[in-house]
Amino acid sequence: MFSHVTIGSNDVARAGAFYDGVCKALGLERLADYPSAIAYGPPGGRPQLWILHPADGRPANVGNGITVALEAPSRAAVDSAFGAGVEAGGKEEGAPGLRAHYHPNYYGAYLRDPDGHKICIVCHGSTPST
Repeated sequence: MFSHVTIGSNDVARAGAFYDGVCKALGLERLADYPSAIAYGPPGGRPQLWILHPADGRPANVGNGITVALEAPSRAAVDSAFGAGVEAGGKEEGAPGLRAHYHPNYYGAYLRDPDGHKICIVCHGSTPST
């Protein structure tokens, strides 16, 4: 449904350290690397997650009520991506675990990236390995 998502950053290099670890754990790689923008996507694919300085030149800020959710291939990948994000300066907003109030197999974790954006990492699989 989405072509791509952009997330504003005031320090793309700092944000890159966060997203490099999170995305690697999800099987994504950095596909674009510019002074004011970086982008991630599946190996051999196209950039779909862009981290960049806002085009209007104003400082990036956090949108209230906005969460960017990245799908993980397994619950272990959720755990790994969450750990990598916290290690790279992300702030915990909800440790990995089942959230059956969303649906019975929703295994997710929430954190804030270095600019304060809310990021969810989620696996919708029915077993711990999916």
